[in-house]
Amino acid sequence: MMRRGLLIGCGFFARNHMHGWAAAEGAEIAAVCDLDENKAKAMARDFGVAQAFTDAETALREIQPDFVDVATTVASHRMLVEMAFAHGAAVICQKPFAGSLADAQAMVDAGARAGKPLFVHENFRWQVPLIALRDKLSEGVVGDPAFARVSFRHRYDVYAGQPYLAEVEQFALMDVGLHLFDVVRFLFGDSADLHCRTQSRKPGIAGEDTFLATLRQKSGAVVSVDCSFYTLEIPDPFPQTLIRVEGADGTLDLTAGYQLNLHRAGGVDRWDVEPAVPGWGEKPWHAVQDSVAAFERHVVRVLDGKEDPQPSGAHNLGTLAMALAAYRSAETGETVTLDDFEEQVP
Repeated sequence: MMRRGLLIGCGFFARNHMHGWAAAEGAEIAAVCDLDENKAKAMARDFGVAQAFTDAETALREIQPDFVDVATTVASHRMLVEMAFAHGAAVICQKPFAGSLADAQAMVDAGARAGKPLFVHENFRWQVPLIALRDKLSEGVVGDPAFARVSFRHRYDVYAGQPYLAEVEQFALMDVGLHLFDVVRFLFGDSADLHCRTQSRKPGIAGEDTFLATLRQKSGAVVSVDCSFYTLEIPDPFPQTLIRVEGADGTLDLTAGYQLNLHRAGGVDRWDVEPAVPGWGEKPWHAVQDSVAAFERHVVRVLDGKEDPQPSGAHNLGTLAMALAAYRSAETGETVTLDDFEEQVP
């Protein structure tokens, strides 16, 4: 069965979405939509899509899609997600899912009322090296994790392709922090509490471009999550997530260059976990581009009733709460208990 989709938002990263959908068996993008008519027409032309719209309501009414891929910025998410559910479509929403837990919960509730799945486009958990690391942990190669570090540091010019990033007041935590917190949940389960510090180091930007968060997991493990958009390193590791996991039986290390190393008594085992560059992709974006395509194949399997959404909107409420709690911690200097934080939000 071919699932017909509508892409809303034809910006920089949406081109990766379109390439992924073109390769996803069982799905096709029937139309695209953007407030900027030139962007919508260019996307339709480049990907052989028959129809381009500038009004989402009109596109939904005329296309009646099976699914909607919302690839816009956060301010429009709730309106578009609720509109798509009202037209009977399943919805994929770009992250950050929402600017508040109240808006996020409203979208989850709308999906429940419509009886349609709601996905949040969290592609880091679909990256080949992170899945390989998760699989090794599942084998118990280090024992129970006691300490982990999840790190994303670079000075790649992300502002060139997405200039609005320099203008948002909540930047690093909402742009990459959400991804990293989702990685923590993917690898180690839920966190009990969180402490965070932020900095704004690059001149001329509105929001924070570095942060350091310390998490205490419900399992008892401690996880350090650090991110920087202003770290000079040659070669620049962008957009790799580097991870170290320590347990009683060994240490598992995902290092630059997509090398996975298992340190145990007697030696080190090493694996190359670099994904192939998609035919439409390019380095250094290939791990992200491959994960976008993997996520979209997963969406088709969910629509076919074969899998459950990973992550769903309901699951992502907890991830969004972590980012918002990190801002509160940075403002107050206090450690935030996450279950209590969620209960404080209406």
